[in-house]
Amino acid sequence: MMADQPPPLEATPLLNEVPLLPHMVNGDSIQQVILVQVNPGETFTITTEDGHMQCIQGPAHVPLMSPNGSMPPIFVPPGYVSQVVEENGVRKVVVVPHSEFHPSMHPPPPPPPHVPHYMHHPHALLPHPPHPVFPPVGTGELPPQFIHQHPPPHVFQEQEPRSHGRTNFIQRDERSLKMQEHLKKRLQQLSPGISRCSCNSNIINSPLFRVSATSSSIKESISELVSFTTESCEPDCPAAPKLINRTKNSLSLQWKSSNDNGSKITNFLLEWDEGKSGPFKECYYGHLKQYKLTKLSPSTRYSLRLAAKNDIGMSGFSEPVSYYTAGMVPPAPAPPLLLEAGVTWMALRWIPPPGVSSDDSLTYTLDMEEEGSGYGFQPQYNGDELSCTLRNLRRSTSYRFRLFAYNSEGKSSPSEVVEHSTNPDKPGPPSKPVVKGKIHSHSVKVVWEPPKDNGGSDISKYFLEISEASAGGKWDTVYSGAQREHVCDHLRPGTSYRLRVSCVSKGGESQASDVTTVTTSAVPPGPCPAPALAGKAKPKEIPLQWGPPAVDGGSDITEYILEMANSEQDEHRVVYQGPATEYVVTNLLPGRTYCFWIRAGNKVGFGPYSDKAELSTAPGPPEQCCKPLITCKSATCAVVSWESPACNGAEIMEYRLDWGQVEGSMHIIYTGPCQSYEVKGLTPATTYYCRVQAVNVAGVGLFGETSVVTTPPSVPAAVAVLHLLEEEQMEISAPFSTCLAIQWEEPCCHGAEITGYNIEYGEKQLVTVGRNTTHVLENLLPDTLYRIRIQAINSLGVGPFSHSMKAKTKPLPPDPPHLECVVFSYQSLKLKWGEGPSRALITNPTQFNLQMEDRFGRFVTVYNGPCHTYKVQRLSESTTYYFRIQAYNDAGEGGFSQVYAFTTTKSPPASLKAPKANQLEENTYEITWEPLQPMKGDSIVYILQLAAGREFDQVYKGPETSFRLPGVQSNCEYRVRVCAGRQSQDPAGPPELLGPYSPSTVFSAQRQEQGPPCPAAGPELAQSGKRLREERLIAIVLLCGFAVVAILFAVVIQYFVIK
Repeated sequence: MMADQPPPLEATPLLNEVPLLPHMVNGDSIQQVILVQVNPGETFTITTEDGHMQCIQGPAHVPLMSPNGSMPPIFVPPGYVSQVVEENGVRKVVVVPHSEFHPSMHPPPPPPPHVPHYMHHPHALLPHPPHPVFPPVGTGELPPQFIHQHPPPHVFQEQEPRSHGRTNFIQRDERSLKMQEHLKKRLQQLSPGISRCSCNSNIINSPLFRVSATSSSIKESISELVSFTTESCEPDCPAAPKLINRTKNSLSLQWKSSNDNGSKITNFLLEWDEGKSGPFKECYYGHLKQYKLTKLSPSTRYSLRLAAKNDIGMSGFSEPVSYYTAGMVPPAPAPPLLLEAGVTWMALRWIPPPGVSSDDSLTYTLDMEEEGSGYGFQPQYNGDELSCTLRNLRRSTSYRFRLFAYNSEGKSSPSEVVEHSTNPDKPGPPSKPVVKGKIHSHSVKVVWEPPKDNGGSDISKYFLEISEASAGGKWDTVYSGAQREHVCDHLRPGTSYRLRVSCVSKGGESQASDVTTVTTSAVPPGPCPAPALAGKAKPKEIPLQWGPPAVDGGSDITEYILEMANSEQDEHRVVYQGPATEYVVTNLLPGRTYCFWIRAGNKVGFGPYSDKAELSTAPGPPEQCCKPLITCKSATCAVVSWESPACNGAEIMEYRLDWGQVEGSMHIIYTGPCQSYEVKGLTPATTYYCRVQAVNVAGVGLFGETSVVTTPPSVPAAVAVLHLLEEEQMEISAPFSTCLAIQWEEPCCHGAEITGYNIEYGEKQLVTVGRNTTHVLENLLPDTLYRIRIQAINSLGVGPFSHSMKAKTKPLPPDPPHLECVVFSYQSLKLKWGEGPSRALITNPTQFNLQMEDRFGRFVTVYNGPCHTYKVQRLSESTTYYFRIQAYNDAGEGGFSQVYAFTTTKSPPASLKAPKANQLEENTYEITWEPLQPMKGDSIVYILQLAAGREFDQVYKGPETSFRLPGVQSNCEYRVRVCAGRQSQDPAGPPELLGPYSPSTVFSAQRQEQGPPCPAAGPELAQSGKRLREERLIAIVLLCGFAVVAILFAVVIQYFVIK
């Protein structure tokens, strides 16, 4: 089913309890509601103005609002017609099959020429039962294009239409369901063969039924429609009453009727809780649909509920609803209070007006008037907070405030006007303090002016601060008060002071003023402490030190005066004047007491004397000793004696004798109380110097004058250096096997010239030589150790022997060994000589020089070393070479041996290439090989060997370079090899020299027919190849083993023998 002019709202089924209204009031015109009945299983489609399709699934009643009462055009599927049924003044559109349409019963109204828009009423849609009883009829005959899935239903808010006339449509209830069940049972009892009954009972007030019976094989047609009316019941629960007006003491309510369920509603029951949240009580009972509650309390909540009554009974109550009466204007609030005030801000707070509930929502307006502004009160705050902070105010200014309270009813009266003031600001700094009058040494008077900006309040007090210039940032307050001048006393003379002033008012303390610097006048300094001993007093001087005076008089100390006297009654004499604080008084006598005074001075003058200081000098060391007396007892001994000097007040404890050969480099050789000392171990004919000093408890005296003495001459001293000359150090050659060359240094002659030397060697053999310092001892035994020592001789006698020196003569040079050739070859000769190892395993003192004659007849060295064998290589064959050998060691080189002649052998022919085997006939092969040229006139012969198995057999020997091999068997493998032989023409040499064999050539005879194999040739050849491979493997393993052993032996010899 489709409507040409769809409503602008979506038509969907609503929940139960939704009343159906036949007429709606919209302005001045009356809109009529037309119901379209949608059977179960059927779909009602509406096209909206914007082109969307809205589908409504049956069972349902779709209400359409007609502005002028005309019927909308409805399109139905083929085989169906739409029928208009009018009951109780309400038009219903029912879709039935074409065969069931009876135009006489319900003639349709003629369609108007112009169909206006039909409005879909969202509240008049009747819902279908939650559980349909009968299945739909004819759903299978509905074409697919008319079956749609509609979107989820929408629930629209309830409107408040005014009802005109009685509502005749009620929803389906339990009685209609019971009637349907009863009718179904009756039909089953009347027609036992009927298997299914279908009823269309979409209309509640006057349902229409049609019955169709179906047996197992025959389906009957549907019966005619039957109409009947269900019984009435009590009304449905009405909706809650609506508030249409309220005052402080009244509430005006209005409500609408609910579904009467077949019996007209006669009265309504309105109950309330009297604003006490207690049980509900009746406040109205009557047929009117509005009521006004009076004599109520302002701003009070009242709960109400409504019920409807008809002839059947009373409906249930609606949901309780609560409404409030209007309130009163709040009373005037209290004036705002000052929480805290600043220089440019104030924080105010207030409390709610009295008698106002905490649930009431109040807003506040704060008005402010500035003193003397002339603008009156101006709003500064509007809100619901109970405090606010006003900023950007003027300092030290009075402001007037008032407060208003607002609620939903209006504005309260203003509060009392209250006055609050901002705080004054801190004052500015006073002027810079100025000195008034003369500056004294202990006081100064200063004055100052008030600040230019007092911050809005009067200055209550001034603060004068003073600080010494040397104290840094430390300030002391010396005055506080309202006066603007002050005398600063108790100052120190000559001291710089800094002065500054600050002030205080109600606004706070100001910044300090600019600083004024004042310096008091200076005075002479005070007395100094008595001078004290600085360190230890000495016999002739006293070191003194003193400190500055406690009071410098305000000026730096520039100098001190130190005065001294032998006693307090003697006249003072100045010993020092200057800026230092210490001084050493000299030129004093040891052990005396002296008096000292000190006084300080500055730029003003000198202060008083200090207290007296009595200090004594210390005892002095002895005086300088006299020149000592020296007496020589012998050339190596002298006696020194001296006299005792003045002790300078302390007994002499010891004497110190300084002795040496150089006057500027002497050392103490004696310390003790004796006045003489014997010096021993002197060197003859040597000059010595000595001096003496005395020592007491006071110290060491000065050395006396220096004495000089020369000891008498004596025999020479012992030779200190004696050593052996090497061969390269000698100018002439000498046989070192029987000679030893020695050299020594001349010793001290001790005052008498050395005339000669005695050399002792061997078995105390003595040799006297002249003044030379070198000598060669001859006729000695070779390879013999000698002990040698020497002594010097002068006119006074023989000096002591020197230390002994051991020297050994060298052995005689070795003789040349016998030379022989142990291995001859055509390219080399291995020579051997003497008895010993072939290689030098240890250090051998004997070396050998092997020489060979060259082509020019000169002998050149071919080997030089300790070995006893040598192999001369790169020689020519069959050539005679001449050699000689020489032995040498540390004793020298021996003579050359006789000349030996050794001749190299002839060289064998070179190895040939593998021969070639060419098959001439079936069993005949020709073996060919390359020829060799004759060697130095010796002819060449060739030897050919053949092997059919493991061993080779000679088949040819001659000068030819080819050989024809007949009788070769087929399918047998043969190997051939060839070597060259040199036939010598020299009868003394070997008749023939054979060269190495060439590589083997393998061949086998081929034929068309297979003949009998060579007997045992195949197995023998296989066995021989296998044995050859085994022998090669064994040879490789043995070679590797020998190489490893040789390397190990070489490493052991290198690290443990040679090194």
